[in-house]
Amino acid sequence: MSLIVVCGATATGKSDLAIAIARHFDGEIINADSMQIYRGMDIGTAKLSVDERQGIAHHLLDVLDVNQDSTVAWYQSAARAAITDIQSRGKRAVVVGGTGLYIKSILDELNFPDTDPAVRESLEKELESIGLNALFERLERLDPAAAIAIDRANARRVIRALEVIAITGKPFTANLPRESSTRYPDAQQFGLVMDRENLDERISTRVDRMWEQGFVAEVDALLSAGITDARTAQLALGYSQIIAFRNGLMSQGEAREDTKRATRQYARRQETWFSRDGRITWISPLQPRLERVLEHLEKINFQ
Repeated sequence: MSLIVVCGATATGKSDLAIAIARHFDGEIINADSMQIYRGMDIGTAKLSVDERQGIAHHLLDVLDVNQDSTVAWYQSAARAAITDIQSRGKRAVVVGGTGLYIKSILDELNFPDTDPAVRESLEKELESIGLNALFERLERLDPAAAIAIDRANARRVIRALEVIAITGKPFTANLPRESSTRYPDAQQFGLVMDRENLDERISTRVDRMWEQGFVAEVDALLSAGITDARTAQLALGYSQIIAFRNGLMSQGEAREDTKRATRQYARRQETWFSRDGRITWISPLQPRLERVLEHLEKINFQ
């Protein structure tokens, strides 16, 4: 049974479309948002509540604590296992999210080179001595495509990309396969696209709503739960800004505005990443989304 993927930039309405598709096909949803995997990270990730899931089973939501780090290799294994389980029960698997590398890890045969402790230690020492900006600028020179995909504030992933480059002698993205090596050749990807002005407005409104819903209190609870004990979760959009606010590095108003700015930048990177995948069928807000999906699937005799 073929896979359906819903992808695109943040705040474009992916979750609602995935729910509609899952309801239509008697499917179950697999999360492909790298921060929704964490328990307690609800408001700031726009995670659907149990009621909003409309009885549709969701996989890879709330599976790690915030003091645990995730990796793409771990996600790939867990997501593919979930797909196998869903399909073995005669259900349709619907993947939804905006983390492009997570989606690619499901669909394609990514290579994950072993780590080299000496290289890793050297890069971590450089991080301490010259700073993350300098390392990110090096990544931009060595592998511009990887620099687009990786958040420049995510030290762990910047170091990992530079480590792979050092180990293999090739750009980090050279380990990302072309479409010919896909694991699920019949998978259908649908990308949601929105004009920049409307998307920026939606992002601003969403961030304001998060603050109104108690985003700061959520982060306070996660600080008590050890979010700063690991690297991944504390770097999430909004969470890192509120942590900086709590550390006295910015005001709460600055944290909110910086969250909007960083989210807009992240949406641009998502658009760039997904635009490079020629397998995606794009849907605009002006089109009836579920109808557009079903029309496409009927045209290709989707099974």
